[in-house]
Amino acid sequence: MSNEFEMMDESGCASNEPFALRVLGDSMEPEFKDGCIIIIDPAGVIEDGKYVIAEVDGEYIFRQFSQQQDKCFLKPLNEGYKTIEIDGPGVVRGVITQRAGTRRKYHKHYD
Repeated sequence: MSNEFEMMDESGCASNEPFALRVLGDSMEPEFKDGCIIIIDPAGVIEDGKYVIAEVDGEYIFRQFSQQQDKCFLKPLNEGYKTIEIDGPGVVRGVITQRAGTRRKYHKHYD
């Protein structure tokens, strides 16, 4: 009989369970407005064009993942922010699967 367990954070959630975050700021507008809720899947498949949460310089950042040949980038949707080159998909901590808001018409799924 084998014992299996998952690493859990301080909230009691397993590290691979989906979780929700509130968007702060306007770097991902117009698709994601300040204050909207996003659902993140830590086990999501990282592909070009997916929206992701990544860890860069010890901070978490919400951007669109872009892979061009052998280079990877985190791109904001708002042109007032800079695109960041990253070492690879290893810095991605989760893929956004859903956007929620105060109105049903604002809800959207990302596959």
